[in-house]
Amino acid sequence: MAPRIIHLHPAAPAKPPTGRPCNGCGICCAAEPCPLGMLLSRRRRGRCVALAWDDTETRYRCGALAEPARWLPWLPAGLARRLVRRWIAAARGCDADFDVAPGQP
Repeated sequence: MAPRIIHLHPAAPAKPPTGRPCNGCGICCAAEPCPLGMLLSRRRRGRCVALAWDDTETRYRCGALAEPARWLPWLPAGLARRLVRRWIAAARGCDADFDVAPGQP
């Protein structure tokens, strides 16, 4: 596969090693949407539309998890959050197996 450039916020944290806890680097969701992101984005490639930068925490967040009423308005917020955590495998560790250019997040 040919190298791709994805654009991230300059303050985004560096990608953690695969399997380590997520730190909100955003690389996974900026590179390709997860299955939930495919539904929300209506595409299989490219940046997920629900990827959201959080200025306060200086990290990326899943918009469907942070704002379930916006992305999944037909579900009660508590249920939506529980489902989204499961669907995106939250707290399971980084599964973005991408090579990142040296000196880049």
